[in-house]
Amino acid sequence: MKQQATISLYWKCQLIGWSVAALYWGYTGYSQPGFHWLLGIIQFTTDVAVYIFITHLYRCLALKLGWQNLGLNKLLPRLIPAVIVLGLVYLFVTVSKVYFFRVWFQPGFSKSFTEFFDFYRDSIFVAGVRLMSIWLLAYHLYHYSKREIGIARENARLAVITRDAQLNNLSAQLNPHFLFNSLNNIKALIIDDPKSARRAIDLLADLLRNSLYSGDKQMTTIKEELELVKDYLELEKLRLEERLQYHIEAGDEFHDMLIPRLSIQTLIENAIKHGIGQQKQGGLISIKLTNNHSGLTMCITNPGRLKPIEESSGLGIKNLNERLQLQYKGAACFIISEANDMVTATIKIPLA
Repeated sequence: MKQQATISLYWKCQLIGWSVAALYWGYTGYSQPGFHWLLGIIQFTTDVAVYIFITHLYRCLALKLGWQNLGLNKLLPRLIPAVIVLGLVYLFVTVSKVYFFRVWFQPGFSKSFTEFFDFYRDSIFVAGVRLMSIWLLAYHLYHYSKREIGIARENARLAVITRDAQLNNLSAQLNPHFLFNSLNNIKALIIDDPKSARRAIDLLADLLRNSLYSGDKQMTTIKEELELVKDYLELEKLRLEERLQYHIEAGDEFHDMLIPRLSIQTLIENAIKHGIGQQKQGGLISIKLTNNHSGLTMCITNPGRLKPIEESSGLGIKNLNERLQLQYKGAACFIISEANDMVTATIKIPLA
């Protein structure tokens, strides 16, 4: 199939702009007595052709000199002399064209070129400067805005690439941390409780399978995250037995909502390591999800005391906080607080 030829935006603007100007000049001549139709058509055709030729020559020169890539502060000093030069070219071309058309089509026309030029010089020069100023500003502002949009688009693309690289790096750090915790749990069970150790290995296999199939995902549904959390809690319960109790409060309406992968899981690991694991009698881990106009709130509560130095130095907590800020561009909120020997980790994220 033959490809259909198309006219570029530049040539469309050239043709439409100068045609409108030539039609206006033709209408002005038509309203005067003694209008000559053949002369009007010739004037219109030559006006469009000649002025397109002049401005196109400027465009070729500007492209050769690289003016379309200049900033406004460097471009404006070049445009002022360019407008004057183009205004002078417009003056000589227009006066010459009109003069010779008068000689050819107007019987009895006897003025010399010098007299004709002196009579129309100022008005045509001012009109030329005005027209060329409009053309130059439109042409260069189009290129300037196009360049700025391109730069903004490229910066946005680079920002997305950078953010994805940061999230991938944080996820790569988090997965080994999660794996080592699970292996330590199994190690503690092998000698004392081989049966529970075998069950723990099965759970770890499921956890690893989930990690392998979801390793490149930054987001996951709450249902998938909670299934992962339940497997991990069962794995830990094999080690801690009755010392670990847990309760999950999340309705079915939350299941399809997307959250950063391993966000709840990271807080559960932290609750067991710094909370339940430090209590002789153990305790209850509570997971509660609520939804309101401000967004989704996830609260993980466990017995224990808040130790700022230890809490702030944890790799998982640091990574989780950074991932939330990157993923939601600062709109997410992550808080760890203590009240009545209970520690509560709260994540608030805006709803898409």
